[in-house]
Amino acid sequence: MPTARKKPAPAGPSILSSPERFLCRDLAWLEFNRRVLHMALDARTPLLERVRFLTIYSNNLDEFFMKRVGGIRHAVETGETQPAYEPLTPATLLHAVRQKVHELSRQQSSCWRDMVRPALRESGIRVMSWDELDAMERAQAEAWFRRTVFPILTPLAIDSGHRFPFISNMSVSLGLVLRRPGENEALFARVKVPNVPTRLYELEPGRRYVPVLDIIRHNLDDLFPGMEILQVMPFRVTRDAELETDQTDPEDLLQAVEQKLKKRRFAEVVRLEVVPGASPRILRFLMEELQLGPEDIYEVDGLIDYGMLNAVADLDLPQHKFSKWSPLPPAGLEDDEADIFARIRQGDLLLHHPYESFNDSVERFIEQASRDPKVLCIKQSLYRTSGDSPFIASLIRAAEAGKQVAVLVEVRARFDEARNIEWAKKLEQAGVHVAYGVIGLKTHTKTSLVVRQEGQSIRCYGHIGTGNYNSKTARLYEDLGILTCDPAITEDLVGLFNYMTGRSLQAQFNKLLVAPTTMKRSFLDLIEREVAIQEKGGTGRIIAKMNQLEDRTVMDALYAAGRAGVQVDLVVRGFCCLRPGVEGLSPNVRVRSIIGRFLEHSRIFFFGGGHADPLKGDFFIGSADWMYRNLNTRVEAATPIELTTHRRHLWKILSYCLEDRRQSWLMRQDGVFDPVSTEGVESGDPSMIGVHQRLMDDARAEFMRRHGGDERIGP
Repeated sequence: MPTARKKPAPAGPSILSSPERFLCRDLAWLEFNRRVLHMALDARTPLLERVRFLTIYSNNLDEFFMKRVGGIRHAVETGETQPAYEPLTPATLLHAVRQKVHELSRQQSSCWRDMVRPALRESGIRVMSWDELDAMERAQAEAWFRRTVFPILTPLAIDSGHRFPFISNMSVSLGLVLRRPGENEALFARVKVPNVPTRLYELEPGRRYVPVLDIIRHNLDDLFPGMEILQVMPFRVTRDAELETDQTDPEDLLQAVEQKLKKRRFAEVVRLEVVPGASPRILRFLMEELQLGPEDIYEVDGLIDYGMLNAVADLDLPQHKFSKWSPLPPAGLEDDEADIFARIRQGDLLLHHPYESFNDSVERFIEQASRDPKVLCIKQSLYRTSGDSPFIASLIRAAEAGKQVAVLVEVRARFDEARNIEWAKKLEQAGVHVAYGVIGLKTHTKTSLVVRQEGQSIRCYGHIGTGNYNSKTARLYEDLGILTCDPAITEDLVGLFNYMTGRSLQAQFNKLLVAPTTMKRSFLDLIEREVAIQEKGGTGRIIAKMNQLEDRTVMDALYAAGRAGVQVDLVVRGFCCLRPGVEGLSPNVRVRSIIGRFLEHSRIFFFGGGHADPLKGDFFIGSADWMYRNLNTRVEAATPIELTTHRRHLWKILSYCLEDRRQSWLMRQDGVFDPVSTEGVESGDPSMIGVHQRLMDDARAEFMRRHGGDERIGP
């Protein structure tokens, strides 16, 4: 890891107060998605994983438009000026977003057309257009269409007797201009391409696909018999999905969110995607009906629906995928019948997913608690969980067994609102005490508490994590958690749940850093401590790993630390609004990003404290990024990691990230990231295999060591 120290540079007052010291969040986010797209462009990525990353890139971009672009458009339309800390006006930003999206879309189209699709064909997987089908293949597709798709379709005419139809968010449609034989009047119509039964039809024999959109387009005569079809134009709309509520009464919150979900369906359109050569006539008509300007139209020179490629990415072809990985049971929990509470009493468990099994640890913790007659109470916060969540079943079982169960369900978790409302109602029906959050705050903390009768006293057990209680994403997202019965921490958890479910005003905690009460000030104090150590002749050191970095107070503190000579390394997967390495602003500050097979999601914070041995510094893990919303308007929790063995593991994670030359990107002053150079590094160097592979190898080796090298027990 870098240790060279630059002398503090004199800071000019202009750069320290200028909005230019911060990067634009939205452009930084698009830069992050460029790194995601690179995984599809990178020939080292297995073929079907390249297909998957094409779909992930598109899904990310869809969310960006739904979450962010509507707000920018509104600012432009209402003439709002940018805040003092923003370097770009809304109009300038909207133009910059449009330019960047067009640039990335061209790269995506080129990747699919010139790289991935030909490579699929060479591997016996063909995604074909209608024009590429032979007569027998067309006959097969047409027969399937008549049998399976045709009954679902609902052609909608648009004229004086038929109003312009509602076009749902993210839907793909065909716009048509029709004419009755012998008449001159042009008529408009719209056909929605259904999501079921499939969007990519597989021909027999298999591994040959044709988009359902193409099949419908070339069988429109079946939908409009006797009509003359003059023009056809595929298009796709994206609607604004911002969902915020300022309701103050928790009883009203559920109803308010349900009402907003209904309104979201009809929110304004923020993007209209069309193919090259789109019909000017249909395009003008859609722009008028959807109230769009030229800046809202995005021409897609490639697939208009990359999501359909998930059917290809899901193919069971191990040779074209990342090597299979099965998460390993944590030490002491290899036996399915093991008493997890006895194991926790032996000492805290630091969990690292997906290298260690979420099912065998966190799921088991709640499941065993639900069945244990000694357990009196279970409390848990749920932000996002899977559709078939085992946690819901365990919590209901516990309530039905007479245990006291309290659950904080965050019904405002964007895009999971409907699912969370459904879970909340099911839990309430089972007798679970359900709260919907703290007034004015979103609940984002990942915490659980179990209260157990042991002899004449009770003991509390807790889990604090960096990731959601989601069994599916736990196999794809890299996260950390700790299972503990440390009385100081569990006492904090009791207070935290009282804060979340009741009317507690608790502002002090033993060990936990809690937002919005203590966390931000604690992190700022730790940064300032490293500055003081540096200024007294010691060695200041800060390493922080997170998903996003945007809080301006924290960034200014990091700038000051860098100018004082503190070595600051930031590992930020997503967007980062800090400018690293700028003389007079941020010397000694470096930013890198890790993108790979697992989504880096854990938050680790290290402050050296002037110690030569890093294991004597301060380590924290938690649910919060260094963003304004996390530190000021959400309920978050971070816990110190105190055992030396656990600190050693966290230090290894951070070291691997900073050493990595396989899946790392280094950030430039202008916010652009470049792949880390491999020049002069031998191919056998561990840094060349990537963070994820190194940690999988280490986890497997440790598992084998515990079992005496018996390979039969391995994954």
